[in-house]
Amino acid sequence: MSESIILGIESSCDDTSAAIIRGNTILSNIAANQAIHKEYGGVVPELASRAHQQNIIPVVEKSLTQANIQQNAISAIGFTRGPGLLGSLLVGTSFAKSLAMSLDVPLIEVNHLQAHILAHFIDDANPMPPKFPFLCLTVSGGHTMIVLVKDYFDMEIIGKTTDDAAGEAFDKIGKIFDLDYPAGPIIDKLAKEGNPNAFAFNKPKLENYNYSFSGIKTSVLYFIQKEVKKKPDFIKENLNDLCASVQKSIIEILMNKLEKAAKELNIKEVAIAGGVSANSALRKVMQDNHERLGWNIYIPKFEYTTDNAAMIAMVAQLKFERGEFTDLRTSATSKYDL
Repeated sequence: MSESIILGIESSCDDTSAAIIRGNTILSNIAANQAIHKEYGGVVPELASRAHQQNIIPVVEKSLTQANIQQNAISAIGFTRGPGLLGSLLVGTSFAKSLAMSLDVPLIEVNHLQAHILAHFIDDANPMPPKFPFLCLTVSGGHTMIVLVKDYFDMEIIGKTTDDAAGEAFDKIGKIFDLDYPAGPIIDKLAKEGNPNAFAFNKPKLENYNYSFSGIKTSVLYFIQKEVKKKPDFIKENLNDLCASVQKSIIEILMNKLEKAAKELNIKEVAIAGGVSANSALRKVMQDNHERLGWNIYIPKFEYTTDNAAMIAMVAQLKFERGEFTDLRTSATSKYDL
């Protein structure tokens, strides 16, 4: 029997993406980014959904061309049902339903957060996929959580942020520093030239495995306001050190809870996923913990960290094998639990 070929579609936020997967192998993974949001310092939902409408057909066509696949070879269509921006999700959901109906192929709904975690099972995501059970620190602009992954579709959130996500904290602090949006990658780059021990910021004291990032944002804001009063060029003169210190603080917050969970649950299989898992300092700390704590670590390829359709196609492939299809009455949802 020939392997199934699945088209994955991702439109949860401001990236329109389409991918083709055969088995666990990605044949194409195309994304169109929306630069317009930089002008506003964050994603504008109305503009995002309009851009998805313009991008979705060219992106899908390009994914088929690059994979050298004809439409009639598609076995099923997987799409992001949620969570995310409702207007953006509606574009991807409507397109997936229409195309599935016209090709007379099954439709498969995918949870965006599950997809970030299960991206680790794409053939070229890691040298080896994680073994169950494993812990996955899923960290992005919209979500920060520690997930206990017992099986492909048996996941439990054991800790999550009570306010801002880590990626959101990077972006909001970047705004204080007058950096462009998204600020996370800029902070990562500038931090390489700075001293991570130059400044200290408040860290939350939460019970269990939960996170909070609003406190560090406020701590940075008050510190900057105080220093700029004394010296108006303070940010400009100390930008690299500020970025390095902020990055160190956020990563320490993330890793302290992850280490606590791994120790208390006696789990050595530890993964990271989501947009912030592209951060070079976070990746380095994970490598260090392989040595220091004996963790087997799983860090996905950069292209599978941000919002991408390859991870959607991977989940769709796993559901296809199980015969888990959805019907045309399905609808997009901004909230979608694991």
